[in-house]
Amino acid sequence: MGPLTRALRSLGNTFGIAWWARVETDSPEGVYWFGPFLTRKSLKGHLPVFMETLAREGCASVDHSVIRCRRGEPLTI
Repeated sequence: MGPLTRALRSLGNTFGIAWWARVETDSPEGVYWFGPFLTRKSLKGHLPVFMETLAREGCASVDHSVIRCRRGEPLTI
């Protein structure tokens, strides 16, 4: 990812128009935020890899929702 893309994502997040995935797991219990992305399509294209990584790390019952919002820290709860 280049500096321009990084800057656009940051700007989109600042204005609350960035796309994020809110990912919830039961075991261990947690909420992960994956993003920001400029488009919903881009987020949906990258989300399966993130979900697979969580599954490989032993997270059970992984569920997600796609949200357009402004996010700050923390990105894992």
